[in-house]
Amino acid sequence: MNDPKVNSPIFIDEFDYPLPDERIAKFPLPLRDASKLLVYKNGNISQSKFSNIAGFLPENALLVYNNTRVIQARLVFHKETGARVEVFCLEPLLPADYAQSLGATTECTWKCMVGNLKKWKEGILSKTVEISGKTCIFKAERLETEENTHSIRFAWDNVDVHFADILEKAGELPIPPYLHRKTEESDLTTYQTVYSKIKGSVAAPTAGLHFTTDVFKSLEAKNIETAELTLHVGAGTFQPVKTRDIAEHHMHAEVISVHRSTIEHLQQKLGNIIAVGTTSVRTLESLYYIGLKLRDKSTTVDFHVDQWMPYETQPDISSFDALQNIIDFLDANNLATLHAETQIMIKPGYKFRVVNGMITNFHQPKSTLLLLVSAFVDGNWKQIYDYALVNDFRFLSYGDSSLLLT
Repeated sequence: MNDPKVNSPIFIDEFDYPLPDERIAKFPLPLRDASKLLVYKNGNISQSKFSNIAGFLPENALLVYNNTRVIQARLVFHKETGARVEVFCLEPLLPADYAQSLGATTECTWKCMVGNLKKWKEGILSKTVEISGKTCIFKAERLETEENTHSIRFAWDNVDVHFADILEKAGELPIPPYLHRKTEESDLTTYQTVYSKIKGSVAAPTAGLHFTTDVFKSLEAKNIETAELTLHVGAGTFQPVKTRDIAEHHMHAEVISVHRSTIEHLQQKLGNIIAVGTTSVRTLESLYYIGLKLRDKSTTVDFHVDQWMPYETQPDISSFDALQNIIDFLDANNLATLHAETQIMIKPGYKFRVVNGMITNFHQPKSTLLLLVSAFVDGNWKQIYDYALVNDFRFLSYGDSSLLLT
């Protein structure tokens, strides 16, 4: 058995590069698909426009994208003293299901981060929210604390109002902190993919921000099929690696949902699967390890992929069989959708089981996302990023795109 903490260490300093602030795109381009596209294939690099991406995708490709939608997860309260307290909703605790929690009508509890915590030692925060002409008293009560997160119980006095309504009216869209600016009205549209629909993320799956109706028409004209899945992006996506050796880094867990029909589609297209974004990559690769867990049908299965599972197991089944195990489980339990959780760490040395190509933006230095890219391009990330820097590509969430093909 391999132990990631015993194997040759990978130091995060090896994944650093100079990123001047002026290279970080503070706002998107007026046209989503006008962004630059870097194409990496078999070690060769070229560039084009994202609007031309269909011409670079292989025949018979299946493009898989994340349909999650960013919620307005940042809530601001003011105490009677005038002190400002910011509550950032991360994930639901009670009910734990995203749809149920966002649909709650009287109260719900979320895991949150709290800004200016020193001003909220006790008591209940309260604010008045106007929704559809009706007044709603919205309250927040701090319960348990775990490391840097807190369980916050939200309650309100109008049964006709859902928690999602309150977030829509009183919440703020949490754009990435590295943009160093406040959320603007335009972000409500530009920081959502055109296909977003399942509410739950606190950050956008930004590789998808480049897609437009015209791009999808060009894909259809080339007979490139598409499929969707859901991974709700957590605030951990912005968490920097603070340990020297990445073996000591703790990955955040994220909730994933994949329909049976999508899994069947993946089976049919194995060898030709292109993931839109690192969230889709993490979801697709996690499916293999969930299928591996389902190999022994006599045991109770934990639908959680630990960050080191790919390195601590000796996989001995094909990707097709792993996906078939999931389909069989869903059929046996009359389920249409797989719901699971993943902490998967994709680092150099990882063997990809499902993904054959990816579309992704340019990521922060010393990030787990850069580790994932490096793993996919066999360590050639510096060549790709040097090219992007020299050729005036725009970086991070609102920046340009790349298509990486093996």
